[in-house]
Amino acid sequence: MRLGVIDIGSNTVHLLVMDARHGVRPVAQASDKTTVRLMRYLQPDGSISAEGVTALTQAVARAAEVGRTHRTEATMALATSALREAANGPEVLAALEERAGVPIEVLSGNDEARLTFLAARRWYGWGAGRLLLLDIGGGSLEIATGVDEVPDVALSVPLGAGRMTREFLFDDDPPKADDVERLRAHAREVLRPAVGPVLDAPAPDHVVATSKTFRSLARLAGMPRDVLGADQRWRMLRAHLEDWEPRLARLSSVDRTVLPGIGPGRALQIVAGAVVAEEAMRALDVDEVEICPWALREGAILQHLDRL
Repeated sequence: MRLGVIDIGSNTVHLLVMDARHGVRPVAQASDKTTVRLMRYLQPDGSISAEGVTALTQAVARAAEVGRTHRTEATMALATSALREAANGPEVLAALEERAGVPIEVLSGNDEARLTFLAARRWYGWGAGRLLLLDIGGGSLEIATGVDEVPDVALSVPLGAGRMTREFLFDDDPPKADDVERLRAHAREVLRPAVGPVLDAPAPDHVVATSKTFRSLARLAGMPRDVLGADQRWRMLRAHLEDWEPRLARLSSVDRTVLPGIGPGRALQIVAGAVVAEEAMRALDVDEVEICPWALREGAILQHLDRL
């Protein structure tokens, strides 16, 4: 059957269409993404502005129309941190459901971590052993670890790349060195108490990173494919990321777009993403991550198939 999932995130509204049936690997047929950067529309009271609601509803309407064009038989819609935390979230959700034509499930941070972990587990297979997963979104960072399809530990912390850019790096482009260090100190303060259950779990066999932020950073700071041998998965060393992060911070967002993997939609918040990625790897005592191409949307489709 042809399934669609609309992912309403803090940075983008992303439609994924896949041909899928239980017991068979899903195959992507179409993908459509609209960059919204919802964090810039948040008001001092925590609500989404009228302009932001308009941008969101237009993006969701577009995703639903593209899904119909590709003749999806069923469509799921998911919303993550920006909507679940917005002061006017319920009203915005009602407007979006009307445009989507389907109910929208508002995921908790832990649910995001679990669905993304399911996708990584299916991608890597049972033989990969224990996985440790890191996923940086626009509003939050998800971490999970386990040996089964349901992780032993799943957690979410408010360290998304868009959120951190808005809170620490929004006033100057390129950001001031002092502001980058304030962000780094904040990330360490948030991560230190949060990652205890993960550190108490057995050591992972693979440390896996998903999300566009990690993929962009891996293209920039990861090991070239020609040195990976038979295993062609992108990998990124923390040492390489530590080398690139200050260089990224010295460039304006426009200048960052000439770098490999850094497009206009990611350039503004990639510095915050790099700082959070680096500090998460440090807090978890991780020297290297492998980039997994499946994440939340694939996890939602896999879960839907399991329920059927």
